[in-house]
Amino acid sequence: MHPRVQAVEVLPPYGLRLTFRDGSSGIVDGRRWLHEADGTVFAPLRDPAFFAQVYVDHGAGTIAWPNDVDLDPDTLYDLAHPTQEKPEDGAENQ
Repeated sequence: MHPRVQAVEVLPPYGLRLTFRDGSSGIVDGRRWLHEADGTVFAPLRDPAFFAQVYVDHGAGTIAWPNDVDLDPDTLYDLAHPTQEKPEDGAENQ
């Protein structure tokens, strides 16, 4: 279980700078949730003005929008803290 979201800043049109309770932060590209959004609860997020209404749901430790869309905080932490790819076998010995 990762630290929960403490703050969110919108980086227009669909970027989010997330700060977590452990003091770390990272940027997440919100366009990932807009693909295939037609007919889903994510469809309103295509409007940048609506997307910008994101807020921190402190009770859940995540971000949410006025249409009750929220995201898994562990997924957000992983997206904001991408791991570096491991070198191919033998690459570390070169």
